[in-house]
Amino acid sequence: MELAIEAHDLTRAFGGRLAVAGLSLEIPRGRVFSLLGPNGAGKTTTVRMLATLLAPTTGTARVAGHDVRTEGVAIRTKVGFLPEQPGLYESLSARRNLEFAADLQGMARSHRDARIQELLRTLGIADRAEDRVSTFSKGMRQKIAIARALVHEPEILFLDEPTASLDPESARVVREYILASKREGGTIFLNTHNLYEAERVSDLVGVLRGRLLALGPPAALSRSLWKARTLLRLRAASAAVVTAVRGAPGVLALEEDGATLRLELADAERDTPAVVAAAVHAGGEVLQVGEEGHSLEDVYLQLVGSGAGA
Repeated sequence: MELAIEAHDLTRAFGGRLAVAGLSLEIPRGRVFSLLGPNGAGKTTTVRMLATLLAPTTGTARVAGHDVRTEGVAIRTKVGFLPEQPGLYESLSARRNLEFAADLQGMARSHRDARIQELLRTLGIADRAEDRVSTFSKGMRQKIAIARALVHEPEILFLDEPTASLDPESARVVREYILASKREGGTIFLNTHNLYEAERVSDLVGVLRGRLLALGPPAALSRSLWKARTLLRLRAASAAVVTAVRGAPGVLALEEDGATLRLELADAERDTPAVVAAAVHAGGEVLQVGEEGHSLEDVYLQLVGSGAGA
């Protein structure tokens, strides 16, 4: 497994305050990774260290195979970075902002111009390409900043709250672009407070609060926090049905929630048919059977609220 990003005991202190403490993570190439955490958790500091805009206090990290301490120039040619508060050249047009960014990366003019036109069209701003950025709304500026981060077709893309200023339609365009980039082998490191967005696009998530509280696929994090439970939804949960289900083979625990029974089973795949048969035999009408799911928001709030791993 080839890694796009790896960090070991990465720490950043500002004066006597630790913003990031002992961060270790590995992100394979071609994955979307979302870093979640409350304000002040160290997400932006982490991204700035990995993008070589801020030196670590201690620890090591490699991005695209290069050391963040000694090979910053090589890294910056291979990554795109959208900061939380991007600065644009207000007196220049949208196109000239992108041309300037492409020229800094040494792009050939023919490829540069075609790439810029593609991005302007994809993000829905081609009709404003020659307008000065000073005339743009906050959402329009964000689109230009996203295009600037993408213009040189980076291997790894760091996005700090990319859809915070965008309307729902534009945010969807950005999410689709993230997924398209992943399909083409790109790696995306996403900082976001939008848990719905993170759940839609992420292969891996990390929850940060100074130090990393958890790291893994969303489903795996859910399984690590809660026992797997099966939901049996009935038209009505009579006492006879509940008693029958409670006594079915493999039922370790049962919790009633109106007409829904939450079951802890020894082996869900093996025991579910017997549970359903017991309910039906006792006169129950089964409407739905399935595994209880937990959203990424549930996972996040559980981790941050409990301070797990701190």
